[in-house]
Amino acid sequence: MIKTKSLTKNYQLGELTVQVLRGINLEIKDGEFVAITGLSGAGKSTLLYQLSLLDEPTSGEIFLNGQNTADFGEAKRTNFRLYNLGFVFQDYALMPELTASENVFLPLMMMGFSMRKNRQLAKEALDKLGVGDKLNNLPSQLSGGQQQRVAIARAIVNKPKILFADEPTASLDSQSSNTVMEAFKNLNADGQTIVMVTHENIYAKMAKRIIELADGQIISDKRVH
Repeated sequence: MIKTKSLTKNYQLGELTVQVLRGINLEIKDGEFVAITGLSGAGKSTLLYQLSLLDEPTSGEIFLNGQNTADFGEAKRTNFRLYNLGFVFQDYALMPELTASENVFLPLMMMGFSMRKNRQLAKEALDKLGVGDKLNNLPSQLSGGQQQRVAIARAIVNKPKILFADEPTASLDSQSSNTVMEAFKNLNADGQTIVMVTHENIYAKMAKRIIELADGQIISDKRVH
């Protein structure tokens, strides 16, 4: 499902070149639940942003679902993200003026679904995450854990090939974090491929495989379950 070859990412700080990723080679198969861990500055989120086409690498190749993304123009990258990838962020990234249902069906509107279909699929996704009774609530009327589950519902409503999550529990208390992680485990049990960045070992161990980064390189890659 995901394959990288000699992936690098550099940033320019004035005349200084900062190497964030240094030749990453990895493969992630369909249906895997992978946690990417490491200390702050190890390159975790940078790697996630390359894999999810939210940023472009300095060199190397990324293959997603058998396609070489180096061949993608900007329009195809955007289209591929919309139809094949789902995203969950640390800060939920919900639109405050929209209800839970409206937030969830935003991607479907961009895909051109009818409003009836939008509402139906949004409710199914929210039900799956245990917040189907919050359809008409605004984000401000939801707890942090509920907001994150709405964000996950939005990420899976288009039935993505890969679900990416960047520190999805970082803004939550332990009870809400466990609820969110259980949701990920249930989604993975249904066959969803998940790639999650986390700095918290307790949640990394709930994945099936842990890839640890240090100084932009993979230093450990082990299966947990």
